[in-house]
Amino acid sequence: MSVAVDPTSTRRKARTFRLYRTIRGFMRDPMAELERISRAANGEIARLDFGASRPYLVTHPDHVQQVLRRESETFIREGTFWRPLAKLFGDSIMSEGAVWEHSKRVLQPVFSTRHLRTLTDAMAEAINTAIDKLEEPAREGRPIQVMPEMSRIVNETVIKILFGGKITPVEADRLIPAMEQVATSIAFRFLLPFVPDAIPLPGDRAYREGERIMDETLYELVERYRDDPGEGTDIFTALCNARTADGAEPTAKWLRDNLMAMFATSTETTSTALTWLWPLLHEHPDVAARLKKEIRSVVGRDRVTVAHLRELPYVTQVIQELLRLYPVGWAFSRIATKPTTLGGVEIKPGDIVIISPYLTHHLESVWDRPYDFDPERFRPDRARTYHRYAYYPFGGGPHQCIGRHVFNAEAQLILTGILSRFDFELTGEVPARPRIGATLRPKVEVEMRLTPIANGSGSGAE
Repeated sequence: MSVAVDPTSTRRKARTFRLYRTIRGFMRDPMAELERISRAANGEIARLDFGASRPYLVTHPDHVQQVLRRESETFIREGTFWRPLAKLFGDSIMSEGAVWEHSKRVLQPVFSTRHLRTLTDAMAEAINTAIDKLEEPAREGRPIQVMPEMSRIVNETVIKILFGGKITPVEADRLIPAMEQVATSIAFRFLLPFVPDAIPLPGDRAYREGERIMDETLYELVERYRDDPGEGTDIFTALCNARTADGAEPTAKWLRDNLMAMFATSTETTSTALTWLWPLLHEHPDVAARLKKEIRSVVGRDRVTVAHLRELPYVTQVIQELLRLYPVGWAFSRIATKPTTLGGVEIKPGDIVIISPYLTHHLESVWDRPYDFDPERFRPDRARTYHRYAYYPFGGGPHQCIGRHVFNAEAQLILTGILSRFDFELTGEVPARPRIGATLRPKVEVEMRLTPIANGSGSGAE
């Protein structure tokens, strides 16, 4: 794998992309314009002149590693471009400094290696039960909307396993559409974070309404469980049993913030990534055929279990390649707290850098045929050759997602559970491009028809 940039190069000025040259592209298709800029910079540090803000765009693996790992204390999660997420997640594991450290220390045991086996065993059972509900539309030949169905499977699983079943069906029916509303309506604030809140943007009203519903529901849950969270090892119990440094009980606001952060990151991101999986398999029937053969020869007539995953290396490769093309967090920002040099460019305190796994994962100087869906990239012998930060779908450094192993197991179990029972065909338009928001959702609704395989529910190889 070749890399075009020499990170030890002498001082230089970043190539600046002026607003008057980029504004039409950003108005027409923001993602396409960012990709154009990334290709032109080819891994070098680029400066985006937005007029009101001039962040640096960082895509080269060496530079990403410097920001996220080697100088993580210099580049922190604050600043203009972090503001929309800071407002949503407050003082939680998605923040910075002592507040983040405390939240991570409290939540880490839920996702520990020791606890992971118990967690994923229960997750497999919950996923199988959620997939059972696909049998009726499959028998009747009714198409399903992929995003809502992936969201339903993920939410039912997460609520039962990570939240200890403490969220009732009525509350879930409020939280899930509200989270959907927040995730889709935040797009303009995410793209234009420097616009003051006093200036209305499209989606503001829907965002506020979704956030209000989530706040009401989460604060009701906090009130119900904070004094008696039970004996479980779920997120609710861990948060409610936490104590501050001086031994005080956590505030309702801190509990709400962490519940919001964990609900959003464990549901929205997973559902979105899995929605992209089916169009990719539709467009690559050779991958789909190999996947079905592996799954059905291993799972047979059984319901999928965690034990099956060890015998499904191609399933793992498919999920890894899915996350290369559509990483769960496609872009995020950092602000510099002291002077440093990045790729030969002087960075001053207060300068903002934007990191984009999506753009790094599509760099032609890093990846061969970067826009092609090719799970063979992640054969163990090939995966070992890549730069550590050529592929970072869950971020990196101290802030790397603590639930990444749970996500991988969940995605593999859902993919395996569905393809062990059903064949599929897309029945509507195949999405070609993502639209920018908090996550990369398809621009069009994805619809597919499932067909029970000949041997019956959960049956064997073709």
